[in-house]
Amino acid sequence: MLLFRVLVAAHIITGASGAAAFWVPIVARKGGIDHVRWGRIFTYAMIATGFWAICMSTMTIAMPLRTHPQLVGRFDAAWIRGIFGWLMLHMGVLTINLAWYGWLCILNKRDHRKNLEWRNLALQAAIFIAAVNLAIQGWLIHQPLMIGACTIGLATGATNLYFLYKPRRAPGDYLKEHIKGLVGCGISVYTAFLAFGAVRVFPQLALHPGMWAVPLTVGLALILYHWHRVNQQFRARSGATGLAV
Repeated sequence: MLLFRVLVAAHIITGASGAAAFWVPIVARKGGIDHVRWGRIFTYAMIATGFWAICMSTMTIAMPLRTHPQLVGRFDAAWIRGIFGWLMLHMGVLTINLAWYGWLCILNKRDHRKNLEWRNLALQAAIFIAAVNLAIQGWLIHQPLMIGACTIGLATGATNLYFLYKPRRAPGDYLKEHIKGLVGCGISVYTAFLAFGAVRVFPQLALHPGMWAVPLTVGLALILYHWHRVNQQFRARSGATGLAV
């Protein structure tokens, strides 16, 4: 299990780095050097973290008891495979999806057609497949949290595709989607650290609603706040243009 331990270590290193880097773009001047630099670091760290999570989850699905010997006797193979396999797989795909999508939205703000590149579209298909599979696996082991978590993936894919194929986009829409993608990615990494990390100390807390509700509540508040700022910014620009005319 040396490979699995290496993956866990890599996952923790990149995840912790991304979790720390997340707050710099949040508080820094938008569009400034720190915002751009640390936003790029956060994005790369999250893509790497999601990749390690997918690798770890794949090994867990194949060998649940060997990859998590500390849980043997406390939980059965189906539970370990469901939580550390299928649920982590979904979270890994979701993290990469949000990071890549959010980065492209700002990168291609002047040419929306570039957002329709094959990797971005493939990630939307991947999150739908991962979410539907998560719901099925949750139903099979009677785990309502897995069924509930699948709605996050479905909502992410649906709203992303709506923006990608939206016939008309308002001037500030690309910024809102950029915020949704990268802050949503932050929600994902903090949820994973709280929920999956808790298992090693207090296994019963891994599925506690509070472990999932706190990052989600804080993240949604940040998204709504910054969306409000974007609306104000573009309304001010529109008003200034009207006065100039």
